[in-house]
Amino acid sequence: MRNLFDDIPSKLSQELVTVLAEEQHVRIERIVSTGQSSPKEFWYDQDEHEWVVVLKGEAKLVFEAGESVALRPGDHVHIPAHKKHRVEWTTPDEVTIWLAVFY
Repeated sequence: MRNLFDDIPSKLSQELVTVLAEEQHVRIERIVSTGQSSPKEFWYDQDEHEWVVVLKGEAKLVFEAGESVALRPGDHVHIPAHKKHRVEWTTPDEVTIWLAVFY
């Protein structure tokens, strides 16, 4: 048995992505952020749908159409495939832990 809150570094130069489970059509990742954000002109444009929840910390997602979503612990969002988005902000004062399911 493992715990999602084990082995969490307090400072990272880039996000830490750990694949927790993976099959042909689904991938589950734990993502750890310590103040990281997407580059200003970068947009994720994924072939998969994504459902993501913030377990600890805070973050803000921005979508290409202009919508933004602030996420606190327990908040989750579904991102359809090819809906362009970026991470605008993650809290620099504490670790942000995400759980993401790609399918």
